[in-house]
Amino acid sequence: MLTADGFTLGVAEYGPTDGFPVVSIHGTPGSRYGGPPPGKPDLYERLGVRAITFDRPGYGLSSRRPGRKVSDAAHDVAAIVDSFGIDQFAVTGGSGGGPHCLAVAAQLPDRVTRAACVVGVAPLGDAGLPQDAWVAGMTQGNVDEFTWALQGEALLRSKLEPLAARDLERVADDPTNPLGDEYELSSGDRTILQHPEYALRMQRLMEEAYRTGVDGWVDDDLVFVKDWGFELASLTTPAMVWYGTDDTLVPAAHGRWLSAHVPGALTVAMSGGHLELVNRAEDLMTWLVGGTPPADAVVGIDT
Repeated sequence: MLTADGFTLGVAEYGPTDGFPVVSIHGTPGSRYGGPPPGKPDLYERLGVRAITFDRPGYGLSSRRPGRKVSDAAHDVAAIVDSFGIDQFAVTGGSGGGPHCLAVAAQLPDRVTRAACVVGVAPLGDAGLPQDAWVAGMTQGNVDEFTWALQGEALLRSKLEPLAARDLERVADDPTNPLGDEYELSSGDRTILQHPEYALRMQRLMEEAYRTGVDGWVDDDLVFVKDWGFELASLTTPAMVWYGTDDTLVPAAHGRWLSAHVPGALTVAMSGGHLELVNRAEDLMTWLVGGTPPADAVVGIDT
């Protein structure tokens, strides 16, 4: 779709068009390709979910917006739901999409019914976790990325371009190992990636993410090391924070920080890693469309 200000956004839909709209914001790197979890192809139909996904700027079919902030996601999501004639909707975001979904909820409070941040990144620095705590327990590949991002776009881009090229070669040969040795995953995540359906979805997602290069990945890493552009404390939408206790990509400290700082948030500490939500997707979607939270959801959590 073409936005009013002249940018292109790649958009995809899954599930019944008369279902309750849930906007899903992908991670870093990522794209609009997703869908129901492996082994549950009828999940959206059963729960009445109209899932809407899109390529964030610089990924897939979407135009790049140099200098964007996390907060700019609200503008894109508003444009998408307006194009569908949708008034109210729920929003969720995973990993790098987590902060973006919170931005949407904070800035569109009259339209977002519920928001779920899943294995999302916490703010860095004065507004969030100090740098040593922010990277503690994080796999080396991510530590390297954010170290480069703090030194500027030129260095970051020079490092990410060969990584992306290797990613594409790797997923073409073995989609069960999409990230390579620099990104050590939990044992649970490695098991999930062995599922053929999930591995193929990851392959398609990553190939589309790099359709036009690494602009989206570069800009994501840059936005996470600077001010998000909105006040998290202003969020009034019912929210839920999910994190994995064994997550090596976005360590549990990020989820604990968010659970303590997203006003009134319910928290689910999953016994697993970064991809564990694939086993809990029904719990998440049930809550997002207006159902009850999972039994292990608690209000807040000690930091």
